[in-house]
Amino acid sequence: MGHSAAVWDYRAAIEIAKDWNGIDQVVLRSPHGPSAKVSLYGGQITSWRNEKGEELLFTSSKAIFKPPKAIRGGISTCFPQFGNCGSPEQHGFARNKLWIIDDNPPPVPPNDSDGKTCIDLLLKPSEEDLKCWPYSFEYRLRVMLAADGGLTLISRVRNINGKPFNFSFAYHTYLLVSDISEVRIEGLETLDYLDNLRQRERFTEQGDAVTIESEMDRVYLRSPNVIAVLDHEKKRTFVLRKEGLSDVVVWNPWEKRSKSMVDFGDEEYKQMLCVDAAAVEKPITLKPGEEWTGRLQLLVVPSSFCSEQFEL
Repeated sequence: MGHSAAVWDYRAAIEIAKDWNGIDQVVLRSPHGPSAKVSLYGGQITSWRNEKGEELLFTSSKAIFKPPKAIRGGISTCFPQFGNCGSPEQHGFARNKLWIIDDNPPPVPPNDSDGKTCIDLLLKPSEEDLKCWPYSFEYRLRVMLAADGGLTLISRVRNINGKPFNFSFAYHTYLLVSDISEVRIEGLETLDYLDNLRQRERFTEQGDAVTIESEMDRVYLRSPNVIAVLDHEKKRTFVLRKEGLSDVVVWNPWEKRSKSMVDFGDEEYKQMLCVDAAAVEKPITLKPGEEWTGRLQLLVVPSSFCSEQFEL
């Protein structure tokens, strides 16, 4: 007999175990079957499964799970920069560091605590980090799994430095899709975007939806807070809701680039799509003592839902 939500022990639904490299990972479970795994390496979501046990995030079969290489797949946090727009390494260093479980997290608001399994992680800069990015910060990451399988990530970055600093950010989110040619993104139509394949030249989206027919690496600017990714073959839709993040990055390496990446299979571009809630065009500025919050919520619904229900 399964647990009912009324008697579900949410503390018991959190398990800490070692992965095959001996790195701690946190497993979150909800009463009806959904689960998520969070690695302390990079604070990265390495798995998100629905009530049927089906994986919803793409991870490459060639992904390298050992430091210092970032894990190719799941959801990683790109901080203090996204891409190579700044002084630290590509996509920043947060995804290449060992995080710790936060023993003194901020309180969970009542509207966020109901029926959710939750873990809080913490990252502070090492001496090595301060050499390449000389600013002191506290980065708190809260990961929540709802009873219906919805996944929420809340990032809080606090400036504990004596001077202001700027950063860019992204939740680098690898969605698992059935066939990239059967996928469309709604919510980005008519927006301006920067094309990273054309020296960040600015264009305006002309289609009634975004479809992927070749390599794509775009930053859609000042995007709405709700984006839908429709997978026609699986008849399901990913709904992304974001707060504090004005941009959306869409990336697929396609055939040629896939073959140049050592941690990515030659044909795997057909089963993945990155749709990242991000702050890229205008970096976030924090004065001493200030805190920024960026939130991402992911849901999966049947594609029979109409766009109006997403408030697109």
